[in-house]
Amino acid sequence: MRLLFLGDIVGRGGRQAVAQRLPKLRDDWRLDFVVINGENATGGMGLSGNHARALFEAGADVVTLGDHAFDQKDMLQFCEQEPRIIRPLNFSKVAPGKGARVFTARGGQKVLVAQVLGQVFMKRPFDDPFSAVDAVLRQYPLGGMVQASLIDVHCEATSEKMAMGHFCDGRASVIVGTHTHVPTADAMILPKGSAYQTDAGMCGDYNSVIGMKKDEPLRRFITGMAKERFEPALADVTLSGLYVETDDRTGKATRVEQVRQGGLLFPAGPA
Repeated sequence: MRLLFLGDIVGRGGRQAVAQRLPKLRDDWRLDFVVINGENATGGMGLSGNHARALFEAGADVVTLGDHAFDQKDMLQFCEQEPRIIRPLNFSKVAPGKGARVFTARGGQKVLVAQVLGQVFMKRPFDDPFSAVDAVLRQYPLGGMVQASLIDVHCEATSEKMAMGHFCDGRASVIVGTHTHVPTADAMILPKGSAYQTDAGMCGDYNSVIGMKKDEPLRRFITGMAKERFEPALADVTLSGLYVETDDRTGKATRVEQVRQGGLLFPAGPA
């Protein structure tokens, strides 16, 4: 199976780039399943129902969220109605939506998608991500109930993401980090067969401060004072993410490639 994961979409520029480029990537790379992190897609803070629909129309099979999951209030109801939205597993047990589901790829394969939030350096306390993921992977073992599984690890700390990668190695097809918006140069297949990258990066304008227009973040770093709201940068967008091929029999990864398409970053992707 050929899987594509795209990192955090930032604002209108990120949404438009996905709408323009993803359909061609699906055809050119013969993708079976596409997961996108959309938690910054609406004004850089959260995801609205309308913008989620646009991502599905562009070719996403599943959209994951993150710590900004419910910044757009209509998502509280939308994620209950739309099963293709995945919010973090270790949110409050009374939070709407689901943190893990099994989906059907274009070829009929069953794919588990789950997301967890990290605890290190995060502003709010969340439940233990390791026990949350462990329970889901025990319920849906590779080579059994699912042919592939993808875990979106939404964390600040690279150490926590790497620990989760090794914790899930051999039990998930793909473990990929999100949240920091900067792609890491460590895409690899771990010793027990899982594809891994510490952070997939963002689908946004890299002539920015993690996707936001530069002036206000610079002012806050230099002066310690806020003057205006952060606004997403809207120039040329790079789609950043991870491409993975898996063995349907075992669910293990057989190939992994970083993805960088368009914008300022040096291009990468499957040949």
